[in-house]
Amino acid sequence: MSESNRQAHWQQVYKEKGEYQVSWFQDQPAISLELIEAVGAKPSLAIIDIGGGASRLMDALVDRGYGDLSVLDLSESATSIAKARLADRAAQVKWIVADVTQWKPTRAYDLWHDRAAFHFLTRASDRDAYIDRLIKAVPSGGHVIIGTFAMDGPERCSGLPVVRYDAARLSAEFTPAFALLDTRRDDHKTPWGAIHHFQFSVFRRV
Repeated sequence: MSESNRQAHWQQVYKEKGEYQVSWFQDQPAISLELIEAVGAKPSLAIIDIGGGASRLMDALVDRGYGDLSVLDLSESATSIAKARLADRAAQVKWIVADVTQWKPTRAYDLWHDRAAFHFLTRASDRDAYIDRLIKAVPSGGHVIIGTFAMDGPERCSGLPVVRYDAARLSAEFTPAFALLDTRRDDHKTPWGAIHHFQFSVFRRV
């Protein structure tokens, strides 16, 4: 899928479904917060959430005193939902509407978080472009948290195919620039009660 088609797809998804009727909706991003804490991310560190759109992760991080926050998402509809929910606090977050495979990072980030964006990159060229941006954005010693569908997770999401991963398969994409530190399983309950199996893996920039 081309960049323009990807952007149009996700714009339409959030216009039609909003925040609550997408399968990945979480009222509390518990596992992401747990892993951010586990890598020792201090409130002064720079954090970017890839595909974070309408996610409530920024709400939780602002509440915890984190002051250098960014969200990158394809869909302005998604970021508009989060901005409206955060109200005045939205000004504490930098909002970037872009395709991560085309984006040009202009600064470094101490922590790169991605829940359910990378697994939509089914073409090797798109994954290579993503990792190229990741290498440019995260310096040595920085951390990366990637959440994807697990090997027994859904094969499609929101009408699109995905690539499913376990820690070994994901690590093969990210080495040698990143070393695997930890991996967790997450059985996410959708708003309609289905269970979607995720895996989260934590890496450190070598």
